[in-house]
Amino acid sequence: MHHYDAVDLDLLRGLAADPRASYVALAERLGLSRNTVQARMTRLEAEGALLTFDRRIDTHGLGYPLTAFITVVVRQRELPRIAEQIAAIPEVVQAHGLSGHADLLAIVVCRDTDDLFRVDALLLAIEGVVRTETALSMGELIPYRLQPLVEKVKSGKVRRSAS
Repeated sequence: MHHYDAVDLDLLRGLAADPRASYVALAERLGLSRNTVQARMTRLEAEGALLTFDRRIDTHGLGYPLTAFITVVVRQRELPRIAEQIAAIPEVVQAHGLSGHADLLAIVVCRDTDDLFRVDALLLAIEGVVRTETALSMGELIPYRLQPLVEKVKSGKVRRSAS
């Protein structure tokens, strides 16, 4: 687990506010040298602090306006193979392992309900998938964001666990 210092947090806040900011612009805004910003950004990228750009692509523009959350129950010992097969379905944009009644949560985008029915059938056709349950997104109320969390960490209002 990585711990970010005040400079790292300022850089992350700066990127959250302006994701297209250049190293020079970040350096000027934060009162740092360009070399410092470049070195820090290189380290942050290497540590996995920055997610891929494709998280910013709106699926509506690709013709996939419908988002569904599909919980998947599987035969546990087959989970790695099943996850690999689920990853091969392009409409599955993200999946999480779960505790509780279901084993996986697949976030799926579709063109319409007929397309959703097709994607669900693909999931159910995977050997080891026991059942699925689908919930449709009625609209994104809070878009993916981290800036408020970064600001909370920067303000020191978060207790860090002992490492």
